[in-house]
Amino acid sequence: MKKVLLICGGGASSGFMAAGIRKAAKKQNVEIEVLARSEAELSELIEDVDILLIGPHLSYMEEEVKKEAENYHAKVAVIPQSIYGRLDGQKALDLIQKLDQSS
Repeated sequence: MKKVLLICGGGASSGFMAAGIRKAAKKQNVEIEVLARSEAELSELIEDVDILLIGPHLSYMEEEVKKEAENYHAKVAVIPQSIYGRLDGQKALDLIQKLDQSS
């Protein structure tokens, strides 16, 4: 089962996004674990994560987060505002699956 971590400033908005992803995954029988946390908790959680998604308002952190994630082989992407703003769980799940398939 893939483990996905969504980070945002305080963890609240990413919580709604994570719920949308879980709902979309359940509809498609996709086994996935999705956590939503504050960016301050990243270093505590990154070692157990396969995919790390960053809220668009934290896009300035992308390069720093990618460097940290390299050590744990986690794939990293910023969630586009068009997905995050609408809390589109299906589009976010599509993004996760695309990242998972990339090498």
